[in-house]
Amino acid sequence: MEQVVNWLNGIIWSQALIYLCLGVGLFYTLSTRFLQIRHMKDIFRLTFKGQKSEAGISSFQALNLALSGRVGTGNIAGVATAIAFGGPGAVFWMWLIAFLGAGSAFIESTLGQVYKSKQDGQFRGGPAYYIEKGLKLKWYAVLFAIVTVIATGALLPGVQANSIAVSIDNAFGINTSITGIVLILALAAIIFGGVKRIARTAEFVVPFMAVGYIIVALIITIANFSQIPDVLSLIFSSAFGGNAAYGGILGAAISWGVKRGIYSNEAGQGTGPHAAAAAEVSHPAKQGIVQAFSVYIDTWFVCTATAFMILMTGMYNVTPEGKEPIVTNLTDVEAGPGYTQAAVESVLPGFGAPFVAIALLFFAFTTIMAYYYMAETNLAYIRKNKNQWTEYVLKFVILGMVYYGCVKEAGLAWALGDVGVGAMAWLNLIAILLLTKPALKVLKDYEAQLKDGKDPVFDPVKLGIKDADFWEHEYKYPEAESVEKIG
Repeated sequence: MEQVVNWLNGIIWSQALIYLCLGVGLFYTLSTRFLQIRHMKDIFRLTFKGQKSEAGISSFQALNLALSGRVGTGNIAGVATAIAFGGPGAVFWMWLIAFLGAGSAFIESTLGQVYKSKQDGQFRGGPAYYIEKGLKLKWYAVLFAIVTVIATGALLPGVQANSIAVSIDNAFGINTSITGIVLILALAAIIFGGVKRIARTAEFVVPFMAVGYIIVALIITIANFSQIPDVLSLIFSSAFGGNAAYGGILGAAISWGVKRGIYSNEAGQGTGPHAAAAAEVSHPAKQGIVQAFSVYIDTWFVCTATAFMILMTGMYNVTPEGKEPIVTNLTDVEAGPGYTQAAVESVLPGFGAPFVAIALLFFAFTTIMAYYYMAETNLAYIRKNKNQWTEYVLKFVILGMVYYGCVKEAGLAWALGDVGVGAMAWLNLIAILLLTKPALKVLKDYEAQLKDGKDPVFDPVKLGIKDADFWEHEYKYPEAESVEKIG
């Protein structure tokens, strides 16, 4: 089975997808005139503003729901594998895809808001919804929904669960099957409570876990402060083939940096729009801007924290696929969370393995919650209020895959996860490219209202955007309030 999955990965994750991700990100960065920089002040204002309702959650809850999907095992194990197979230069390409990906994240999340629907008493949205309404391609929308249910309901949860189980086994010697049972019991208590319980859990856990992890990373960085110039030099020289040791693996650095960057921050993959569509906002661009910020938090803060800990302490190996080892600093440590555990352990003996295990538990567990929400949203799209029992089937499938992920080998888990991520990325990137015109209209309208000193309110009819059903027929337009002008 692993050979078949690896063969499929070779097709999905060809150089074409790597260049497509970079190209789409660059296109939206330029077409939005570097929105991710121009609206930095707006990002912080909007993140903590906004109200929740019976049907929707607040912008901050939506940000945390999206972050719970973005911040996961990719931030710890994913960074380690990128360095292991692509060298230190892969970190630069993770940074670049995050910067460019913020533009893609804005577009897809804005589209998620524009074409959202109220279904089962709550907001639903995502690529399947904007593909059907915006592109009028029902078959394409159903295909994306099916792929997403399979990916987020069956393929991706195993990666997160596997990292939790392995790290806990390394730190505490707890059998992976026991970890699996505990995980499915805890997850069941949350996912059977619906989206509001998922959002409330993410709102509490995500900020706590991210801040705690970064604090420990700062301690490791301060302890190795003199290494910062050397580490930065190593990252940049390796990223462009200028370092003699890594000059022959430039392609691997780009490939693994982009692949693991997308796996971690999910920009353009089509997962972010699901959380974005659930937010209660007066204008789609507001949540698009907030979701662009989530990409920065994921990669520039959390992934960078992991990379610096590993590289500063020298706790890593580099063995590109099909090539001889370039760096061998560790023995009997598999590429993944073990690198991060060893890095923290080298500075804080006796603390590294347990800390990383607990961090991974929070990171990966909240990601599994987010995966369930995305799978449920696409299942709701497919069934259209019929066959309610299918939702229960999905719940038991994801619980089963979490347990299976805990007890199976890491290599197969990551390979299956890559198939899911890649398939969704192909379908979503093509879709948002075809919907560029309405997305940019929304941004232009938002900025025009800001310039006039108004709190932007969305009117799709005025902009000539069709089939934005919720905004046309259900949203009650408030009186526009004056806000501080933002340049």
